[in-house]
Amino acid sequence: MPTVGELLPSAVERLRVAGSESARLDAEVLLASAIGTERTTLLAYPEVPVGPEALERFEEAVARRLRGEPVAYIRGIKEFFGLAFAADGRALIPRPETERLVEIGLAAVMARLTAAEHGRGSPLVRVLDVGTGGGAVIISIASELRRRRVDLGRDVTLAATDDSAEALDLARENAVGHAVGDAIEFIEADLLPPELPAGAAPIDVIVANLPYVRSGAIAGLPIAASFEPPRALDGGTDGLAVIRRLLALLPDALAADGVALFEIGADQGEDAPAALREVLPGWNAAIEKDIAGHPRILSVARGTEL
Repeated sequence: MPTVGELLPSAVERLRVAGSESARLDAEVLLASAIGTERTTLLAYPEVPVGPEALERFEEAVARRLRGEPVAYIRGIKEFFGLAFAADGRALIPRPETERLVEIGLAAVMARLTAAEHGRGSPLVRVLDVGTGGGAVIISIASELRRRRVDLGRDVTLAATDDSAEALDLARENAVGHAVGDAIEFIEADLLPPELPAGAAPIDVIVANLPYVRSGAIAGLPIAASFEPPRALDGGTDGLAVIRRLLALLPDALAADGVALFEIGADQGEDAPAALREVLPGWNAAIEKDIAGHPRILSVARGTEL
């Protein structure tokens, strides 16, 4: 039987020739998955033999990766915000940069809960994830709030929308898998639901990872992106078409002191605030950067300082 150390070099070379920018990582992750172990364990014991069934699973996985399929879809799992999410073609694969949206969203929720504790705000914080896809953002927020012993349903209500029934099915599966299926209302809708959740009350915190890739740039994305739902990526001519549509709905949906948080492209740090000024004159915008120092989150509120 071939060993781990014997299989990896060949797989890495095949993937590199096929154009993978992370050939070694891809090969290691796929082999670890085929064996049923952690990547770190695999690397620590290169002399371990790989049995026939695991070898067959590995070769099949490498063949799929050679055709460009994302590793997350091949494994059926993607790690995000310290959690493992089911991933398949029903929804966009969660990206590491989107974790910044979760961090800022959580901070906005906790700030409002703290204000309520001191009698300076409503005791109930309403959160809505627009365009939830596989649910990574809202589930991460819910899981972290529950870890902090926030009473979901009493102190915070959580809802999420998507216009894809298939994506919502995946989101529900992920929510159940992380024991927050009872805490999140999933609604099929184009951006906002026909009636706002939690008694049609205004939303305190909106988080949205909407399509923001320019239509003309879609063809130039890595081949792996071609396996993902196109409408989850295509943001129109300048990448901001869907974001503008949601901006236009904010006056009726957002609480007076609410905040809406949009993930944007690294090259949209100037265009996104300009879109806000165009759609909602007098509203305020702030840009939050990701760990790489790139513009990543557009924070939007009514005419108050952010």
